[in-house]
Amino acid sequence: MPFGYLFRRPWSSAARLDDKTVLITGANTGIGKETALDLAKRGARIIMACRDMEKAEGALKEVIQGSGSQNVVIKKLDLSDTKSIQEFAETINKEETKLNILINNAGVMVCPYGKTADGFEMQIGVNHMGHFLLTHLLIDLIKRSTPARIINVSSLAHFWGTINLDDINSEKGYDKKTAYSQSKLANVLFTRSLAKRLQGMAVTVYSLHPGIVQTDLWRHLNAPQAAIMKMISPFTKTSVQGAQTTIYCAVAPELGTESGGYYSDCAPANCSRPASDDDTAQKLWELSCRMLSVSWD
Repeated sequence: MPFGYLFRRPWSSAARLDDKTVLITGANTGIGKETALDLAKRGARIIMACRDMEKAEGALKEVIQGSGSQNVVIKKLDLSDTKSIQEFAETINKEETKLNILINNAGVMVCPYGKTADGFEMQIGVNHMGHFLLTHLLIDLIKRSTPARIINVSSLAHFWGTINLDDINSEKGYDKKTAYSQSKLANVLFTRSLAKRLQGMAVTVYSLHPGIVQTDLWRHLNAPQAAIMKMISPFTKTSVQGAQTTIYCAVAPELGTESGGYYSDCAPANCSRPASDDDTAQKLWELSCRMLSVSWD
């Protein structure tokens, strides 16, 4: 576990985002909500994309009250259903004139085996496929809004991941930690591939590890895992601390010319060797396109 953040001076920036539009998935709780609050304070228009609209209503009130900004909206998005993703993207493309920052933050973690509406294993389906499709459907709007940024929230767990191209949906055998690590590795590989395709277009892409954060994602841990998490909780981050690297990737001026990198504790970090494998990245890209029936120009 990286303890660097305990000793490093906290990152902060007064950068403003006036006249910028930011879309954050999974913004009704945890680091997504804290990111929305921070970027709203910087003057951005915030679109909170949430699955649970009841929770979203509460989060919306908190963000508006906490930021003093009225320019915050909630929209329904279920990343486990491509129909919902398509409808959501259609609405955004129709209603929004620009999208300067897309933050693919939502995720599920170590959940029991389940499938999305389209038959994907839940973790690869939500954490990777859902965001891959969403980004694809919004990319033209993003390209018209340059300079623009795309941020994929990954995890240190990607270090334990491998991409099983022959059984991406874990149908031959399921281990929830293995499937989670695979989905987080997919986030880093997607970032690399996307950065290459967007080279020279003034759209930059980043992946990051937010830290070991106390969030709702822990709800699927079994009793021994929960006990370990309780033990290490003094070294974990709050949602506010966990949101800092996302915010850094969204606003840091010095990252304006960087693309495709992986970040942790508000600084560039090393990703795993498999996460730097361009061959695997390309194969995952092609597989994702096939499974989602999309093609990128």
